[in-house]
Amino acid sequence: MAANERPNGLDDVDRGLLTELQSDARLSLAELGRRVGLSPPAVAERVRRLTDEGVIRGFRADVDPRALGFTLSAIVRIRPAPRQIAKVADLARATPEVVECHRITGEDCFFMKAHVRDVEHLEEVIDRFTPYGQTTTSVMQTSPVPLRGVAAG
Repeated sequence: MAANERPNGLDDVDRGLLTELQSDARLSLAELGRRVGLSPPAVAERVRRLTDEGVIRGFRADVDPRALGFTLSAIVRIRPAPRQIAKVADLARATPEVVECHRITGEDCFFMKAHVRDVEHLEEVIDRFTPYGQTTTSVMQTSPVPLRGVAAG
């Protein structure tokens, strides 16, 4: 194994690219190259390889939900009724207000994050899930640690 290579197959340049792209995925190949010491074609090849290998799962725009009228965000935990786990997961995938859904351990089986217009809209979303189990909802106030990239170093 090379001195700058890590056990997972990523070297320091790959990690630098991941750090930069997580900070700003709109950087040009030339700017990325300047930041990690590679030519634009070499950056393009590395990014393509990291994408092909599934290290980079996609590129997204970080949109403020409030700009789209979703002024309230909530965390909804769900404890499904017997034999309802698959139905809850399917419903979460089909509910556009749900922006994250995680199957978790513990008494609750699902942890979801949703963006809604107001309290009435939140109630409508929760009501979609109540036939399949018990819900516990918390309204988000602030996010001291907003969504951030994975430490690449």
